[in-house]
Amino acid sequence: MTTVDKEKYKCLLPLIASGNEEEEKDYKGPTPGELLEPLFKQSSCSYRIESYWTYEVCHGKHIRQYHEEKETGQKINIQEYYLGNMIMKNPLSEPDQEEKENSKDGAKEIPTKNIEGQMTPYYPVELGNGTPCSLRQNLPRSSTVMYICHPEAKHEILSVAEVTTCEYEVVILTPLLCNHPKYRFRASPVNDIFCQSLPGSPLKPHNLEQLEKQQEMLKMPFRRVKEEEMPSMKEEKFSSIHKPVAVGSHQLLTVGTTHISKLTDEQLIKEFLSGSYCFHGGVGWWKYEFCYGKYVHQYHEDKESGKTSVVVGTWSKEEHIEWSRKNAARTFSLREDGTQTVRMVSHFYGNGDVCDLTDKPRQVTVKLKCKESDSPHAVTIYMLEPHSCQYILGVESPVICKILDTADEYGLLSVPS
Repeated sequence: MTTVDKEKYKCLLPLIASGNEEEEKDYKGPTPGELLEPLFKQSSCSYRIESYWTYEVCHGKHIRQYHEEKETGQKINIQEYYLGNMIMKNPLSEPDQEEKENSKDGAKEIPTKNIEGQMTPYYPVELGNGTPCSLRQNLPRSSTVMYICHPEAKHEILSVAEVTTCEYEVVILTPLLCNHPKYRFRASPVNDIFCQSLPGSPLKPHNLEQLEKQQEMLKMPFRRVKEEEMPSMKEEKFSSIHKPVAVGSHQLLTVGTTHISKLTDEQLIKEFLSGSYCFHGGVGWWKYEFCYGKYVHQYHEDKESGKTSVVVGTWSKEEHIEWSRKNAARTFSLREDGTQTVRMVSHFYGNGDVCDLTDKPRQVTVKLKCKESDSPHAVTIYMLEPHSCQYILGVESPVICKILDTADEYGLLSVPS
C-alpha cells in the first residue's frame, strides 16, 4: 500500500472466522418460544417508571400504562390504559409451531431491530384488544412485544414507543433467549490489519501520526471525569435515553422530560409569560407546540404527505375567566409553617379545530405545576385526552415554582417583582 506522501507499507488482511454461523446451523435446542415459556408460566410482570406514567408488562397477559394521583399520601385517582391484551390463546403456541416448521429448511428469517446502532435479533409476541383509540375510530390499541437477548438482564423494559397511532412497540431484555445462537447480541466485528513499513518509509505514516496527536488533544478536557461517571461497556450496548411515548384517547398523546432554554430565570419567565418562548414536545406519532397565552397545536410531520396540524385550543382571557368561575383555577398546598402556597394553576384554551367525533371545537386545560428537580431548567410535559377531543396539557418544572404565587383569583400569572 502507498500513502499520498509516497510512503510504502506491506499489509496483511486477517482471516475472518465463521464459527457463529456454524453454531447457528447446527443448533437443535429449544425454540425461542420454548426458552421464554418459564417467563409466561410464572405470570411475572416487568415495570418501567417514567416521570408521569408507569408501564406494566405482564408477560403473555397484557401491557398497562397507568398514573396514580396522590395527595397527602392518599390515592385520589388512577388513570390507566391497556396497550394490548393476549386474546384467548397461548402467546407462544403459534410462533413455536411456525418456528418448528421453518427450522427444518432454515426458511424463517429472524426479524431485527436497531438498538443503539446495532441490528439486534428479537422474538415478537403480538398483543391486541387494548383500550379503544378515538384517533382510529375507536379501534383497540395493539402492541408488539420484542424479546431481546441480554445475558445480565432481568426481563426489564428497555423502551416503549408508539410507531403509528395507537400501535406500540415494547422492547424487553431477557437472558432466556441467549441460549439460542441466532438471538444472541452480536457486536460489530473489529479485525486488525497489520502493516509493516518498507525500506525508506517511517514506522507510521505522517498523516496518521498527526491525526493521533489531534485526537489526544481533543480528549484532554475530559480526562478529569470521575470514574463512577463513566458508563460501563455493558451499559453502552443497550443504554438509551428513553423518551416516553404518545398513547391516545382516553389517551396520553405525548409525554417527556426535556431541558428548556439556558436563559437566566428572569429572562426565561418573561419570554414564557409573553408567549414568545414556546414549549415543543412529543417523540411518537404526534408532536405539539404550546405557547403560553396563545395556543396549543398538535401536529404530525411526514416526508411524503407533509405536515398535518391540529389546533387543540386557542387562548381567550374572557373565556378562561368565565371557565374559572366554574372550575378551580388554583390548587393550594400547605407549607411546613402552616401557610398556604399555590401548587398548580389551570388555564382554559378553547375554540380549537372542530372534532369529527363530537362536531364541537377541541379544547384543552393547561395545568402548570411546580416540580422540584436537581436541574433548574428541566421540564416535564404530558398531554392527556380523558374525553374525545377534550385534552389536558400538563407542564411541570422548577421554573414554574417561581411564578405560581403571583397567580390571581383566576389563576393568571405575572412576572415576579
